[in-house]
Amino acid sequence: MKPILSVTNLCISRDGTRILSNLNWTVNPGEQWVILGSNGSGKTSLLSALTGYLTPSSGMLSLLGETFGDSDWRKLRERVGIVSSSIRQKVPDWDPAELVVIGGKYAMLDYWGPIRRADRIAAAKVMERAECAHLAKREWGVLSQGERQRILIARALMANPSVLILDEPCAGLDPVARERFLAFLERMLESENAPTILFVTHHVEEIVPSLTHALLLAGGTVCAAGEKANVLTTKNLTRTFGAPVKLRHAAGWYLLKIQNSEERERRTQFFRAVLS
Repeated sequence: MKPILSVTNLCISRDGTRILSNLNWTVNPGEQWVILGSNGSGKTSLLSALTGYLTPSSGMLSLLGETFGDSDWRKLRERVGIVSSSIRQKVPDWDPAELVVIGGKYAMLDYWGPIRRADRIAAAKVMERAECAHLAKREWGVLSQGERQRILIARALMANPSVLILDEPCAGLDPVARERFLAFLERMLESENAPTILFVTHHVEEIVPSLTHALLLAGGTVCAAGEKANVLTTKNLTRTFGAPVKLRHAAGWYLLKIQNSEERERRTQFFRAVLS
């Protein structure tokens, strides 16, 4: 079977600054990936390269059997769904959720074209799949952040993508909304015909059990990549975040603690003094 994604010696430089350096990465059919790294690690640049919005300086990139430079990446984007804060911020407050979802078929925000009966039927199906069908007639401006994330996933699914990129989908969610969203994501991953997921985050606590593989980035390079159980270790995450950490793992979930933090120690001493 051909890889879903193949990245070979990918380098990206801008204004004399190396953003990504000799990055190698392969995603095979049936794999579900988390991309983990701190701010400035290269996650956003990698996503921009994958979606054709940032041209590599060197190296090779192929996605869904198409090679960057030899194929029309604009057409390829129709097979790649993406959920990100940049999209969320561009949706007009007055658009009903159903219209936001229908616009995904045509890669349009604030969709103004004719709404066909077939589009409404398709939108209803993907909203049911994304567990947000009850929000169809509600305007974007009154939806919660968690509800918006599900609508954007339904929008991305409208084009029946082979790959779905979730770029920090839990950003801005309160703790309860985050847990509900992660539970939904787990159900989606376990469903039949789930697309290949590339889940981008800073937080190991957001890595749901059904994600099978992990790519760790630091300073524009790969710290580790492969099966989640082998990659997510205290040693690798200490390298990834550039600070001593300790990783805990139970029942398929992860927890990261920062070790020997001076700020944490100051907070501990403060609370001890207040409570004594």
